[in-house]
Amino acid sequence: MVAPRVEAFAAQMPGGLSRRDQRAKGELYVRGLLLDGKRKSMQPMAQRLEVDHQQLQQFASSSTWDYADVRQCLAGWAQQFLAPRAFVLDDTGFPKDGQDSPGWRGCTAGAG
Repeated sequence: MVAPRVEAFAAQMPGGLSRRDQRAKGELYVRGLLLDGKRKSMQPMAQRLEVDHQQLQQFASSSTWDYADVRQCLAGWAQQFLAPRAFVLDDTGFPKDGQDSPGWRGCTAGAG
């Protein structure tokens, strides 16, 4: 069961995408990232969402959407919801979980 707050957040993030199918897949992808579960690669996320993993894979790798729009939406949400006094960009990495994780090169994400 996905919390209504998570569903609302996930629905808002890809709101700037022009195509309805992209927004739907984007919402699934965000929900998959926010759900409990150690692995955040496509197949485990799809299992938790009870969808075909290819939907998530195609959205992340093949769609013609601009990540800057999603980042702008996220920054707007943070500004409104969190009302931060400052933004801090942290480039420290986090450990990847296995060779099938996106961006895995035997290092940590953000650190190489």
